[in-house]
Amino acid sequence: QVQLAESGGGLVQAGGSLRLSCAASGRTFSSYAMGWFRQAPGKEREFVVVIAWSSGRTYYADSMKGRFTISRDNAKNTVYLQMNSLKPEDTAVYYCAASTRYGSSWLRLSQSHGYDYWGQGTQVTVSS
Repeated sequence: QVQLAESGGGLVQAGGSLRLSCAASGRTFSSYAMGWFRQAPGKEREFVVVIAWSSGRTYYADSMKGRFTISRDNAKNTVYLQMNSLKPEDTAVYYCAASTRYGSSWLRLSQSHGYDYWGQGTQVTVSS
């Protein structure tokens, strides 16, 4: 089992920045990749970005490139999502997720069903 705990969400004005954290515990060595998703009210969950634990390789949703940056600290078993130039449309609950499926393609990891464990989510609200 892998437990995930997000933090760092909050209320920010448009143009501002936030850094989300996702701390993993439990059988973290079994995790192959960590992803971030978000879900706005009334909308489906949306892929943001994924990072492979060992290589550090990343894959972003096209719409997230440029403003969002994922990083990891292997020693702390923590993944970060730096979000800059935030817009009201970035308002959502942000979730981190862990995949234990080694060798998964980026396509699979850009979809919710590519993950085995999910955090509880952290709310990000961007005011205009």
